[in-house]
Amino acid sequence: MQTLTPGKWLGLKKTSAENNIFTIVAFDQRGTYRRMLAENTSYDTAVEIKSEVVAALSRNASALLLDSEYGLTPALNMARTSGLLMAVEKSGYSGDATYRRMEFDPDWDVAKIKRMGGSAVKLLAYYHPDSGALAEEIEGFITTVVEDCRRYDLPLFLEPLAYSLDAAVSSTSAEFAVTKPAVVEETAARLSKTGVDVLKLEFPIDVAHNSDRAAWRAACEAISEVSDIPWVLLSAGVAYETFVEQVKIACQAGASGFLAGRAIWKEAVTLPPEERATFLATTATERLTQLNEVAAANARPWTDFYASIEAVTGWYKTY
Repeated sequence: MQTLTPGKWLGLKKTSAENNIFTIVAFDQRGTYRRMLAENTSYDTAVEIKSEVVAALSRNASALLLDSEYGLTPALNMARTSGLLMAVEKSGYSGDATYRRMEFDPDWDVAKIKRMGGSAVKLLAYYHPDSGALAEEIEGFITTVVEDCRRYDLPLFLEPLAYSLDAAVSSTSAEFAVTKPAVVEETAARLSKTGVDVLKLEFPIDVAHNSDRAAWRAACEAISEVSDIPWVLLSAGVAYETFVEQVKIACQAGASGFLAGRAIWKEAVTLPPEERATFLATTATERLTQLNEVAAANARPWTDFYASIEAVTGWYKTY
């Protein structure tokens, strides 16, 4: 069991539910979010829609994951019971689709997330363990953010996303789907040892090409076997009915909860204001409640992995 510093311990406590599992709503989308909106949607309207979603769901979420571009007003108005994760990376990537490099905004960093009262940091990295020098470069960027989070004593959630290294093979193809479980497993094995605190992982099976529930569970169990740290499941925009089943299987296989966005709230973005309010108060809230119940019944507490430092006399002298 690893020992956490006070800031990281309290950050994980703030972003998790009372039973030490994660039931986090993600709305840090920027480019994807813009593409969901009407072409002429103003910045203020985009912020208002995101704020409405956050206000409605934060009461039942252990934390909200938000972004710097649209997320300030939602963060300032979310429920006081919810923790706050902030994405540190720039939206998207540089390079082509088979060579995805990380990008950061020079005006946004871990220090500012700490200053604004963030409970934790989220870092997204497109990553393939067989990408050679690029994988090493990405790992170097991760290490830099790890060091920044240690400096400011904030927990770091890492979100590695798999992709195809072959331009002729789509990431949604059956051919890539065959390799995906091994890619996600190896990614978890490697990146769980970089000093990050929680992995935010995609479901290791492409369910569009494999409906075998036994295979789903085996792939999730393989992740839990190789990961040295807690992991949570992201929704990747799948239909809610699919995601709730994935959450149950992943948590039974060792996941510590979920960190999900579009599967919960995506329909709300394009609805008129009154219909959006109704949808958020009913369908979206009911989805989140059900996910919370599934996670509470099946997820592994993050405290199985971590202990807090011992509170001895003068502990602060070396802190």
